Amino acid sequence: MLLWMAVLLFVPCVGKTAWLYLQAWPNPVFEGDALTLQCQGWKNIPLSQVKFYRDGKFLHFSKESQTLSMGAATVQSRGQYSCTGQVMYIPQIFTPTSETAMVQVQELFPPPVLSAAPSPEPREGSLVTLRCQTKLHPLRSALRLLFSFYKDSHTLQDRGPHPELCVPGVKEGDSGLYWCEVATEGGQVQKQSPQLEVRVQAPVSRPVLTLHHGPTDPAVGDMVQLLCEAQRGSPPVLYLFYLDEKIVGNHSAPCGGNASLLFPVKSEQDAGNYSCEAENGVSRERSEPKKLFLKGSQVLSTPTSSNWLVPWLPASLLGMMVIAAALLVYLRPCGKAGPLPSQIPPPAPGGEQCPLYANVHHQKEKDEGVVYSVVHRTSKRSEARPAEFAAERKDSSTIYAEVRCLQPSEVSSKEVNIRNTLQESLGDCEEVLC
Repeated sequence: MLLWMAVLLFVPCVGKTAWLYLQAWPNPVFEGDALTLQCQGWKNIPLSQVKFYRDGKFLHFSKESQTLSMGAATVQSRGQYSCTGQVMYIPQIFTPTSETAMVQVQELFPPPVLSAAPSPEPREGSLVTLRCQTKLHPLRSALRLLFSFYKDSHTLQDRGPHPELCVPGVKEGDSGLYWCEVATEGGQVQKQSPQLEVRVQAPVSRPVLTLHHGPTDPAVGDMVQLLCEAQRGSPPVLYLFYLDEKIVGNHSAPCGGNASLLFPVKSEQDAGNYSCEAENGVSRERSEPKKLFLKGSQVLSTPTSSNWLVPWLPASLLGMMVIAAALLVYLRPCGKAGPLPSQIPPPAPGGEQCPLYANVHHQKEKDEGVVYSVVHRTSKRSEARPAEFAAERKDSSTIYAEVRCLQPSEVSSKEVNIRNTLQESLGDCEEVLC
């Protein structure tokens, strides 16, 4: 009787904790390791009806097995584990509970980080290098990692040994969301990087400027719209509007596309050459200028050497023709030789020589109205002294000219102008007409 009482008092005291204990291996545990839990009895006493708990919550039940395989350990596998099981001792059956065992699952490598060199916003045509960076735990540095690269829903590289991927000559179509994945050779541990947005910067094309107004040239008070658009180029695009090299407005297009400027015509100073410029940080392009005319006025571009010369060219040619005709008549050589006149007035001594027409003789009909003249130069003051001319019979230069007498109806207005020009050039000299 006393013996049974001692057994009953002893079993509850030792059954609470000492009868069971829980083990977890391997130790330490890393991500990807096969985690195993074992519930053992004191001195390997057989157990039945074993239950496993994590953080106080029921995890697994087994009638006879004292071991629980947890599979590949993850960070979420960490926690406080315990177990219970039925123990048969003497004729008594009881269910002790083990002490808790803390399981720490260590990170094999941190999640990778994807970067783009030289920049996640490269210029079109440049070389971009994608780097997937991570680092193994020092205790597991001998493991081999494999790297994969993705863009949007496409695979660029699948399970390669290199943590870098080169993309040569990027284009605007290479813009998008990129990420990478790092995995162990067996694939037990796989981790993805956050997404990285790559935006390839393409230069802007030459913009096109369009003027919008009514069907006719605008007047003061009318509205005019300037529309500028670059067909390609990475946004955002900044548009600048110019009037004769002076900025009159600007507009930003955050998503690309066109930009417009609407303004009322206030005065004639709003007429002129308009242009626009597109700039996106990669390149800058200027449009062809467009000329805006207003009603009742005409805007001329800045004169160039060819522009201002054109209006004066006909007048210059006409003037040169008049002068050439005058010189031709004045200096025209003799056409026919005729009999020398008997009397040749000598030149006035010391006087100014002027052309003089003398000794005009009408010829026969076969000569077709041609006369012969002796032409030499003398001054008016020589005419006042004819006696001196007779006394001095010195030789003088004689010019024979062919002159055809024209009827008044044959004289054109152009020839009258030529005569007037000659008369002005002769000054005080006498004029002799047929």
